[in-house]
Amino acid sequence: MIMRLTFTTLARPYIENKLSQSDQARANNDVQAEFKYLEDAHVIGQQSTFYHTLIHWRMLQYGLRNRRPKEVLGQIIRLVGALTKTAIGLLPMGNTGGANVSAFKPMPLSEENKSILEQIRRAQS
Repeated sequence: MIMRLTFTTLARPYIENKLSQSDQARANNDVQAEFKYLEDAHVIGQQSTFYHTLIHWRMLQYGLRNRRPKEVLGQIIRLVGALTKTAIGLLPMGNTGGANVSAFKPMPLSEENKSILEQIRRAQS
C-alpha cells in the first residue's frame, strides 16, 4: 500500500525553516526581515489550514509587538479567513498575507517560493 503524503507534511520543513528564520530576525531586532520570512512562510503554507492559521497568528503577534494597529486588525480578519476558507480552496496564490495587501489579491511568486512549491507538488504525485 502506497501512502500519499499530505501537503502539510511535505511543506512542514520549508515552513518551519522560514519561521525559524523569522525568529532569528526578531532576535536580531530586524523587524523587516522578520516579517519577510513570515510572508514567505505564508506563501508556502497557505494551502494548509494548520500552517495558514499559524502564520496569520504569528503575523498578529508581530503586529502587536511592533504596535501596528493596521496589521493587528488585518490579521484578526485573516485569521478568520484562514480557519474558514483554506479547506475550500479560496486562496489567492502568491499572496504574502500582510495587511498591506488585499486578502483577495493573487501575487507573483518569488523564484525561491515557486521552486519550493514545485518540489512539494512533485513529491505529492
